[in-house]
Amino acid sequence: METKFEIVDLPVPSGLNVIVGQSHFIKTVEDIAEIMANSIPGTLGGAKYGLAFNEASEPCLVRTEGTEEVLVKAAAACALAVGAGHSFYLILGNLFPVNILDRLKACPEVCGIFCATANPVQVVVATSAQGRGIMGVIDGSAPKGVEGPAEKAERKGLLRRFGYKF
Repeated sequence: METKFEIVDLPVPSGLNVIVGQSHFIKTVEDIAEIMANSIPGTLGGAKYGLAFNEASEPCLVRTEGTEEVLVKAAAACALAVGAGHSFYLILGNLFPVNILDRLKACPEVCGIFCATANPVQVVVATSAQGRGIMGVIDGSAPKGVEGPAEKAERKGLLRRFGYKF
């Protein structure tokens, strides 16, 4: 069988962030759930998220965890749509990727992060006789130009409104 490539649109609910990554072990599900539980404990009722992980060896199930059923279902829909082994999909409810990316990258099971975004995401998937794998992602739209002084001021203002800069 020759390798085929396709573009898969991730079915992430509008306005939510998704983190797409690759890991190497079923323990990933519990470890990421622990990272989420410790990310904003007690604040806003804790982190709201849905997580799905594609198991790459038998029984090859989509493993899930999360705090909100709608977010768990959204993450599982992403996992099923892509179908790549050892990939995970973390849908965030009440926090931004920047709040947890450093902890995710430090997780021993996490091999890498493909994207962390609220933009529409397309995943470039290769299919071979063995299975499916993520070749990369298309995150949002192409640039339309270089920012000028007004756009620079707007960007800096946005970061301050979000509380990331003083």
